[in-house]
Amino acid sequence: MYLSKVIITRAWSRDLYQLHQGIWQLFPDRPEATRDFLFRVEKRYVPEGCHILLQSAKMPVSNAVAKVIMTKSVEYKLKPDLPLSFRLRANPIKTIRDNQQRLDSKGNIKRNRVPLIKEAEQIAWLKRKFGDAARLADVHPVSEGPQYFSGMGNNGKIQTVCFEGVMITKDVPALMVLLQQGIGPGKSMGCGLLSLAPL
Repeated sequence: MYLSKVIITRAWSRDLYQLHQGIWQLFPDRPEATRDFLFRVEKRYVPEGCHILLQSAKMPVSNAVAKVIMTKSVEYKLKPDLPLSFRLRANPIKTIRDNQQRLDSKGNIKRNRVPLIKEAEQIAWLKRKFGDAARLADVHPVSEGPQYFSGMGNNGKIQTVCFEGVMITKDVPALMVLLQQGIGPGKSMGCGLLSLAPL
């Protein structure tokens, strides 16, 4: 697994969908590949472009759209009961049924995703996502403004939350799955990348 600092040009970082397309440019000759990377926007709207932290299975390659500033190979050496600081930008949501009982194209009652606004709901969502992988010792969720995207004929927005705090490792294999696959929805919009650091 590789961890990289990348700058995406301003022309390719106007919205989250476009930014995601720009990140794909770091992995040439893979038109049919499934996404095997996670990213988080670290700085946006700076003169040189958008700064991102990128975790990927393959080493990224600089190009005209995206410049790799630094890349390192990462191998996590985790054990149970290890306290670690963490950072995660996520899209905590719940799914509700359409209150007007409208049906989708398959005849099922439509469901809508709605953001979790209350801090207690956000923390409960994160605890559920961690499951047996880790226990939250301390967490501070910071709600961020809506993040907009447009692409493939769809316009939308997600409501992100940046979680920071301390976790205690429990089930290391389960935690490794979360590290590799990301947490929650919105991964193509810069959510889900879990960063860990020793205390």
